[in-house]
Amino acid sequence: MSTQHSHYDVIVVGLGAIGAATLYQLALRGARVLGIDQHAPPHDQGSSHGESRITRLAIGEGDAYVPLVRRSHAIWRELEASTGRSIFEQTGGLILAPRDRIAAHHGKPDFVRRTIACAERFDIRHEVLDAAGIRARYPQFALQGDELGYFEPEAGFVRPEQAIAAQLEAARGLGATLRTGERVQAVEPLGNGDTTAVQIEGTRFTADRVVIAAGPWLPEFLGRQARADWQADFAVYRQVMYWFDTGTAAPDFAPGRLPIFIWMFGDAQEDYMYGFPSSDPSQPALKVATEQYAATTSPDALQREVSAEEGAAMYASRVAGRFPQIAGRLLKARACMYTVTPDRHFVIDALDGAPGVLIASACSGHGFKHSAGVGDAIADRLLGRTGGIDLAPFSRQPAKERGSA
Repeated sequence: MSTQHSHYDVIVVGLGAIGAATLYQLALRGARVLGIDQHAPPHDQGSSHGESRITRLAIGEGDAYVPLVRRSHAIWRELEASTGRSIFEQTGGLILAPRDRIAAHHGKPDFVRRTIACAERFDIRHEVLDAAGIRARYPQFALQGDELGYFEPEAGFVRPEQAIAAQLEAARGLGATLRTGERVQAVEPLGNGDTTAVQIEGTRFTADRVVIAAGPWLPEFLGRQARADWQADFAVYRQVMYWFDTGTAAPDFAPGRLPIFIWMFGDAQEDYMYGFPSSDPSQPALKVATEQYAATTSPDALQREVSAEEGAAMYASRVAGRFPQIAGRLLKARACMYTVTPDRHFVIDALDGAPGVLIASACSGHGFKHSAGVGDAIADRLLGRTGGIDLAPFSRQPAKERGSA
């Protein structure tokens, strides 16, 4: 049973993917913690909703992420055992692209071969397939015939709402205090920076450390803190997820028959889609999405409704020629937001001039798979524990200085 205090070891602002994980791990270590969210997580107002998120062990975005996702997988399984919730479904994962094209993804060229090289360095079980091998195993895909594929049997999807709910419930059971439906109005370092005040309407709390895990609300927060230098590092983009009816072909798109996939068709960032086997047996569907980085938005300006025209365009441009069994009936669509840095890497670092305030933005469209491990590593860092996952690769610095690793 949580108890109300005025001073905490750590206050976590934002209880989505990273915030929920951080709160849980801090509570697990016995810290006195408070979590605050303006909504009631898990919710559908930010970045952590939509039934499923891809997870994979070989990370083409960079080797520094591999320890995070491995730790996350272990935490998901621990939570499943302790809560009875279904969080991580191992379906296998397929990444494919034309063999002789650069096929960039998340800002990294030749993403399939980068992923293969990562798997080899970290001894991650995998297979390399040509078009014939992919077609023989997964006839659901209508291939061009020139594909190179990476298959990872331990890949799959995480259920974000279940993961967040499990961690928040566990944190509360360990004594964490949760304040939901309340908006943080100010975060103010006090004195020499050893204490930070967090103000919500009518109430002020203090803490030794504060974690800002505000997702797409982070740019607004930084603006209110008069941190234009940091604010410029984060852009928010509207993304849309689509669920198409599998009809009589439903068994072919069930977990075990279809893997999660990332499918690159050409050289441009938009020449791709990713997708999932059905995650809801009561409404079998192929879930697919792509990414857009042309138009920025904000939580207040986000167009949350998805038009019928958007669904028809997604089917015509991505699905129709590649999944012949899918007839085009759109069951539902949901908008969410990506918070993206210039180099597509995470930023986990203390705010300049405010060492007690940690910015935690596991973002750029590939954060959820790592979130449990990020929370684990942040908890170790804040409580001074050594020997865990190194977060130094995610320190804030200009993109040009970070390289492409």
